[in-house]
Amino acid sequence: MQRRTLIATSIATATGAMMSDATTNEAEAQANADNTLYLDLKDGRVTIELRPDLAPKHVERIKTLSAQGFYDNTPFHRVIEGFMAQGGDPTGTGTGGSQLPNVPAEFSPPAKARFLRGTCGMARSGDPNSANSQFFIMFGPYPSLDGQYTIWGRVTAGMEIVDKIKRGSGSNGQVQNPDRIVKMRPAGVA
Repeated sequence: MQRRTLIATSIATATGAMMSDATTNEAEAQANADNTLYLDLKDGRVTIELRPDLAPKHVERIKTLSAQGFYDNTPFHRVIEGFMAQGGDPTGTGTGGSQLPNVPAEFSPPAKARFLRGTCGMARSGDPNSANSQFFIMFGPYPSLDGQYTIWGRVTAGMEIVDKIKRGSGSNGQVQNPDRIVKMRPAGVA
C-alpha cells in the first residue's frame, strides 16, 4: 500500500510539474507574442522583438499604429548604406507622422542598450521629445546614436530581408521610388 501511495504521489507530483511547466511555457509564449512585431516587405517577413523594458511608451505607439494598419504601404524614404533604413512617414518626405501626439524620449544608457545591427530606433527631429511614427532599422553599429535616440526593438529574424531594402542617394539617403512596407502588425493581430 505504501508503495502504491508513493508511486501515485510521484505521478501526481510529476504531472503537476508538467502542468506548471506548460502553464509557464504558455505564459512565456504569450509574453513573446505580445512583444513580437511582423514587418512584411517585398522580399519576405522580418520579425522584431519589442523592448517595453527599454521604451514602454514607444513600444505601445508602434503596436497601436501597427494594429491600425498605419504603416502598411508607407515607404522607406531614407536609406543609407551601412547606416540605417528609415520609414514610417505616410508622406514619404521625412516630415510626416500620425495624428497621435509625440512621444517623450525614452533614451537608454549605452551600458543597457546600444545601436547595433538590427536595432530598431525611433526617429525624431532636433527635439528629443518629438518621436511620433517614424522609425529606423540599423544596418550596422552606430555608437553616436547611443543614449541619443530611443531603442524600441531589435530584428530577431529576417535581417537579410532588411538588407535588400532599396538604398537612397546623396548625404541624406533620400530614395527615389522607394521600397514600401507591405504590412506591419503585432504578432497577436497578424
